[in-house]
Amino acid sequence: MKQNFFFRLWFYFRNGWGTYFAFIFAAINTLTVTYFLAIDNYPFLNSLFPTFLHYIVIVSSIGVPVLIGIGYLHFKKSLAYSSEADIVTENHPYNYRILPGFNTEVVFPLYLVLSEMMIKWSKDEKLNDDDVEQLNDLKDKIQKLLKGEMIGQPRKKLNSDFSEKEN
Repeated sequence: MKQNFFFRLWFYFRNGWGTYFAFIFAAINTLTVTYFLAIDNYPFLNSLFPTFLHYIVIVSSIGVPVLIGIGYLHFKKSLAYSSEADIVTENHPYNYRILPGFNTEVVFPLYLVLSEMMIKWSKDEKLNDDDVEQLNDLKDKIQKLLKGEMIGQPRKKLNSDFSEKEN
């Protein structure tokens, strides 16, 4: 539990740093350094960007659409994203287990019951009352899900957001 707590903190830290802080810091740093070390010292560039604010507005109005285009190409047109997705899929812990939630409460129990029924039918056996009740329970759960309700018990958290599942 203690080890899991620290790995969760480390994960949240990396996401906060990489997604927010480093992005904002890098943008400010790049704009500042390029303007005051390059543009401010060259008269031709200084005439294009008379103030730092002009530079920010012009570079942002060009840079943001270009970066959106690059992001689009990364996800839609290049092999880079599909390779990343392959790696994540290969290493994802739930790819070889049933996902918690409706999968464990409805989908796979339904598969099991239907498989058992098919075996019985292939042997010319009749369904008993327990089989019918199991099917009715699963049908009720499916109807709840279709209405947007929850089934089963959601993951319980202990005292903090960083805790393990209670069982």
